[in-house]
Amino acid sequence: MKTTLPVALSFCLLAACASPPVAAAPGPAPPAAPPSALPLGAFSISLSVKDLAASRAFYEKLGFQADGSEAAQNWLILRNGDHVIGLFEGMFPKNMLTFNPGWTQQATALPAFTDVREIQAKLRQAGLALTTEADPASTGPASLVLVDPDGNPILIDQHVAKPR
Repeated sequence: MKTTLPVALSFCLLAACASPPVAAAPGPAPPAAPPSALPLGAFSISLSVKDLAASRAFYEKLGFQADGSEAAQNWLILRNGDHVIGLFEGMFPKNMLTFNPGWTQQATALPAFTDVREIQAKLRQAGLALTTEADPASTGPASLVLVDPDGNPILIDQHVAKPR
């Protein structure tokens, strides 16, 4: 089915493109520049699912394929290009954003990256509360969890040793 914009909306978009820019009304100053980027690693969404097999079948119809999966342990990692979805049955109470320091989007180790313990220190310095923390004295795999203002958990889960 072809979707088209309503004629009035199309006209407004064309008119806006053809019109000279309008000066912005005076208002508050723009926000300060954001702090330097904090490299968090590979990104995926971790979904808390009710039926692992049904969810797998659904996402496979969207072109995702199982990769690095442990269905016997009630979890699957699905990939579609650089897009990654983790399906977890009975493991997490909510869906969550997941970042993996030290990994590319294809789950290969990086020779250099920002360690989860360094990320943790920067998050604390920024005044963010952590619900789970990595042991700062450790050097192996570690993770932390924080929750955004809307209650969405964010897992930063490093699977490789701290870079030297």
